[in-house]
Amino acid sequence: MILTVGAVAAGGACVARAEDGRVVFVRHALPGETVRVVVTSSGSKFLRADAVEVLSPSPDRVEPPCPFAGPGRCGGCDWQHASPEAQLALKTAAVEEQLRRVGGYAWAGTVEPVEPLFGWRTRVQWARGIGFHKHRSSTLELVDRCLIAAPGADLPPGELGEVVEVLATAGQRAVVVDGRPVGQPHGARVTVGGRSFEVAGGGFWQVHSQAPAVLSEAVLAGLAPQPGESVVDLYAGVGLFASLLGEAVGPTGSVLAVEGSTRACADAARNTADQPWVKVRTAAVDAALVRRLSADLVVLDPPRAGAGLEVAAALAALRPRAVAYVSCDAASFARDLRVFRDAGWTVGSLRVFDLYPQTEHVELVTILTPPA
Repeated sequence: MILTVGAVAAGGACVARAEDGRVVFVRHALPGETVRVVVTSSGSKFLRADAVEVLSPSPDRVEPPCPFAGPGRCGGCDWQHASPEAQLALKTAAVEEQLRRVGGYAWAGTVEPVEPLFGWRTRVQWARGIGFHKHRSSTLELVDRCLIAAPGADLPPGELGEVVEVLATAGQRAVVVDGRPVGQPHGARVTVGGRSFEVAGGGFWQVHSQAPAVLSEAVLAGLAPQPGESVVDLYAGVGLFASLLGEAVGPTGSVLAVEGSTRACADAARNTADQPWVKVRTAAVDAALVRRLSADLVVLDPPRAGAGLEVAAALAALRPRAVAYVSCDAASFARDLRVFRDAGWTVGSLRVFDLYPQTEHVELVTILTPPA
């Protein structure tokens, strides 16, 4: 088909209409372009397609610098064919639409750029140690070099398995093959905000090299923690926020870090060992746990699925002085945000960072305050 595509949609595609009225989500296109597409999957209400020929290019179009980016190729990047300025505009439009449609919230901000735009991804999973999956497929694209991978996170020679994960940061590298650490058992050490953090190979760490500093600065500036305050850090990971908030509230305050992964909790315990007022608890975050808590401040950094309606409602009822909600998915965040706003909470600030350049993803940091 030949289509003229419209606005950006979630998932790294633009929206068009087929002759039969069905919506078509077109990858590798930009708003306003006329393109020839090949349908990659179909349903009763919509189609998915790749733009395989650009008949009327957008002025925002650039040549993808990676030879593996394009229709039918590696599925890791969504927007390499868009200029850096266009990527920010596309992501801003996508976030605005999700917040308005799902969350009922009118956001008038813009996505903030974060350098570098290439060579930023500190944690890379290599499928079978030889490449990456194609978009929405189990088929592999053989890749010998990834342009968004940070130095050291490239393909490890000789390491083969179903999943080969490489964590490379601060000049160090940890490799995990099918869940088994290879070499250094405790992974890498990273310094953020003047504190040193140990991250086990295979453990969670923000993937953009600048993300830990950017996000922790936004959280601390938004919450403005005071000495003596109590803090709960939910989905605490290896203790990034817990440790830095622990410094802010000091020994007269307290921090409870809750994390479901025993591996991450072990890292968090090491990373806060010099702060006896910071406690690490291994537990799943659910509404029942939240209802038993009490805190002046809460940090919420859930996985892509979000905190969920029940956890959000329990937190809204808890009524701490402020909640910092850190999210990597605008749709699940917007769903949870509606719960807080329906309970009378106010959005004090909402910042969105481009911590996944060349892809559709962003990171949101929102400060929420309870009704008076």
